[in-house]
Amino acid sequence: MAKKKKYYVVWKGRETGIYDNWRDCEKQVKGVAAQYKSFDSLEEAERAFRQPYSNMIAQGQRSYGHPGKEGAVYVDANGMTAVKPGTPNPPILDALAVDAACSGNPGVMEYQGVYVATRSRVFHYRAEKGTNNIGEFLALVHGLSYLKKHHLKQVLYSDSLNAINWVRQKQCKSKLPVDDDTAALWDYIHRAEEWLRCNTYSTEIRKWDTDHWGEIPADFGRK
Repeated sequence: MAKKKKYYVVWKGRETGIYDNWRDCEKQVKGVAAQYKSFDSLEEAERAFRQPYSNMIAQGQRSYGHPGKEGAVYVDANGMTAVKPGTPNPPILDALAVDAACSGNPGVMEYQGVYVATRSRVFHYRAEKGTNNIGEFLALVHGLSYLKKHHLKQVLYSDSLNAINWVRQKQCKSKLPVDDDTAALWDYIHRAEEWLRCNTYSTEIRKWDTDHWGEIPADFGRK
């Protein structure tokens, strides 16, 4: 089945406008404070572009390009993470969240760490060939290393139980073959595993409750 076409509206970025593919949109929003969202049709995108981005926030949309799974956590008018009043067991905002995305599986893989309260990116990594599970695993290890290096006591959130288990077992159990395209990535994986074996940490890793909170703040918004 052909992948459904998306249209991307950029309200704030290097260049604002409507883009009919993620690659062009990404050039405008990657690495800068941006406001953007994806739509299923050009008509929807054009209608949205005529409105201020704050209207999208008021409708409960997220700042990462796609409305994602709606929940108790949302982006306020200032681009900060907020939680609906009265939410039981809400997430901690003074925390680090990680997530991965993969264009194909295997395919171009990347992960990032985001400070939950401000949604600002803390770190990012990209590999030309990998899997989503590998990205989730590496993101967690990177997060643990970052928090320990900077003596931070924040909670670390991931929405992947699989990655959390791999970290606890100190091993990436991916079946991705080792070849010329993946050799560098596997070297990076082995260094991550070595870090887990040689280091202790006090960071509490928690599962992000997507069902109740919505998409994790580190989500790339490409669903």
